[in-house]
Parts: sequence; C-alpha cells; structure tokens
Amino acid sequence: MRTLARRSRGAGPLALVAALLGLLLLVAPAASAAGGLSDAAATLKKGQVYVAPAMTSRFSESQADALSKKIDKADKPIFIAVIPDSAYAKSTLQDLRTLVGVDGVYAVWHDGKLDAGGDRGAMGAAQAQRIAGAAQRSNGGDINATLNSFVDQAAPQTKGTGVNHSTSIAWVVIPLVLVALAGTGVFLLFRRAKKRKEEQARAELEQLRRVVDEDITAFGEELDRLDFSPAAADADDAQRTDYTHALDSYEKSKRLMDEAKKPEDVKEVTEAIEDGRFSLATLAARREKRPLPERRPPCFMDPRHGPSVKDVDWAPAGGSARAVPVCQADADRVAAGLDPAIRTVDTDQGPQPYWNAGPAYAPYAGGYYSGFGGGLLPGLLVGTMLGSMMSSPAYAAAPMMDGGYQDQYEGGDFTGADFNAADFGGGGDFGGGDFGGGDW
Repeated sequence: MRTLARRSRGAGPLALVAALLGLLLLVAPAASAAGGLSDAAATLKKGQVYVAPAMTSRFSESQADALSKKIDKADKPIFIAVIPDSAYAKSTLQDLRTLVGVDGVYAVWHDGKLDAGGDRGAMGAAQAQRIAGAAQRSNGGDINATLNSFVDQAAPQTKGTGVNHSTSIAWVVIPLVLVALAGTGVFLLFRRAKKRKEEQARAELEQLRRVVDEDITAFGEELDRLDFSPAAADADDAQRTDYTHALDSYEKSKRLMDEAKKPEDVKEVTEAIEDGRFSLATLAARREKRPLPERRPPCFMDPRHGPSVKDVDWAPAGGSARAVPVCQADADRVAAGLDPAIRTVDTDQGPQPYWNAGPAYAPYAGGYYSGFGGGLLPGLLVGTMLGSMMSSPAYAAAPMMDGGYQDQYEGGDFTGADFNAADFGGGGDFGGGDFGGGDW
C-alpha cells in the first residue's frame, strides 16, 4: 500500500525512543500489517492524509501530497482519510480517531460524502460537521476541491498545533517505552509538549499586546479630551465619582497588561477598559443633563467606539444576518448602506476583523462582553472563527492550577483512546466495534 507521508518534525532527545521502537516493530510485524483502519491510522500519524489504494484513481498521490503539505504548513492537528464506500461503517470516524490517538479534527471521504468530527480541545464535533457540509455543498463530488476547501476553512478555526510524529509513534508503545526508559522518555515528551505550548502562548500574547495597547491608548486619549476638572464649580460628587472610576479603570488596564503572562490574562484588561468607558459615558450624560445611559455592551464593530446605543441587523462577510450592538456612528453607516468601521488587526493573512484573527482573540473579545451574559458573544459570532470557541464551556471556565482551562486536552495532544467520546462526533451514530474492514 502506498504511504503518503510528510516530513517528521521530531528529533533530538526522542532519538532513543525511535531506536527502541524500531526494535519493537521488528518483533511485532503483525501490528503494522493489520490492514484497514490500522494501516490508515499508521499513515495518518506520518502524514495526516491517507488514501486507500482503491481510491488513488480518484484522488491521486500528487493531490494527496499537496493536501498533506497544506496541512503541514497550517501546523494544525487535521487528519483526512479517503476510503471506498464498501469500507465505511458508522463507527469508522470514531474508530479512526481512537487508533490515531491525537486530539484533533478528523474527516473521512467515502462515496461522494465527507464526514467530519473533532475533539473539543481542537474544534468540536458540531463545528467540524458544519465545515464539512459547507465544503461538500460548494464542491459536489470533486474530492480534491472538497478536501482542500475543508482544510482551508477548518485550519484557522482549529486549536492546537500539528503533530510531532516521532512523539506520536512513541505513544503507540508507551507501556513498553515506560519500562525501557524508566520514565525518562515520558518526562521528555511532556516537557517538549509543554515547551511548545508555552512558546505558542508567548507569541499569542505579544500579538495581543500590540492590539490591547492600542485600545488602552485610545481610552487614555479620550480621557485627555474630556476637559473635566473635579474642582470646577459646576462639578458634583456623582460626576467626580464617574471621573475617578474612569481614571482608576485606565490605570488598572495598564497595570494588568504590564503584568499579563498568558493570553487569557488579557480578558481582565478589556474588562477594565469596558468598565471605564461606561463611566465616561455616564459622566458625559450627567454633564449634558441627559438621562443616564443604559449599561449596554461595547460596539461590536470596534469596542474602542465605547458602549453601544442600539442593536442593528448586520451580516459579517460570509455569514448570516444577526442583531449586533453598535454605536450611533456605525448604526448610521449601516442604515445608509455603508460598511461599518470594523476593528481589524494584523495577521499572517493580512488585516482581519478581530473576530476572524485567530483563537488568541477569544479573551480579548470575552473581556469586553463578559458582563452581558455568557450567551451574548457566541450568538454574535456564529459562523466566525471565534464563534466555535465562544460556544464551548472552556470560554467561561475558571483557570485551573496549571493555567489551562477545564478542557483536559488541546488540539495536537496525544490522548490515545483515553478521550471523552461524547465530545467527538460526526457522520452519524457512532458505535464501538472492531477495527477490521479488510484491505482497503
């Protein structure tokens, strides 16, 4: 059977693990020649794309290699299998996930249909199914176009990083490696995974820091333009209280951003900015003898616009219309048929709206909208990159002792069969069953 593999990124301390594995495979040839799902899983651990020999006339090696390179470049735990319909069963997708043993997003093409599922730590089953359905509807029976469309849409929304293949091999025989290395190898595996996550978190924090610093600066400039003196004859205690609270929020946001150690810490910063901006809106109403404003969410288009004044029907690019809170200026633009002034941030793909800039922006948006009900932001973000994240329990979860969230695993982690199958789905009613299926 042809193996479509990509370059392994593993090296260094795991060389001993790889050597031991080679010896183990010499004495256990049956494991590598089981056929069916076993062969598919072994190939996916190497290249993340598997094509059954019976399907190479419809999805060529060059097409599969190009798809594998695309996944490799995206550096996401996405796994694709192309199999004949005769080899497909209701449990195929989940059985394949169990054998590969990596927390990620999985898709199986069979008989003109693309089924997909995912672990909560990477994306979640419902979101994976929606992306698969959209890719299939837009490309019909074209395998190559459908799979590329699926990866293009799924990669930006998948959490975690790609698979370190030498590490995944080690996990296949982890009980034997534990005996051989007396725990040393396992320690190195966990240390490498932890270091990778720490590096990713630092990069995301620096990306966020530039954006949040701009928000803090804009808030400070608004305070400077206020032209309010607490000692003025027409200033009363309520106005002084609003002004003091706004100043305190400004100083708090700067301090929290200076102290931030991980992306999740940004949530408290944007919470402070939102709170301070509402105090400014209240102060302005008091000075102008207007009714005090209702406590409303920030303008969805750009939280720097301050508290929203109304909801308007609006659809983001590629999404369906929904009611979103906006400032008066953006409400006027939408009513006139113009584009609102959307907050964009720099990404590898160029400027993007903050809701499509990657999972690092979940705490950024979450802080601005945290005081307005846990269901508000997921509803606003349906169909966007952050939408699937905000709809998961991890969005509102309290940090655990290790600084993570309540999800046990993240995309790209090695879980073996030890994962919550209730969090993984797609392709119908999954049952147990054997991993047979014959020689595809």
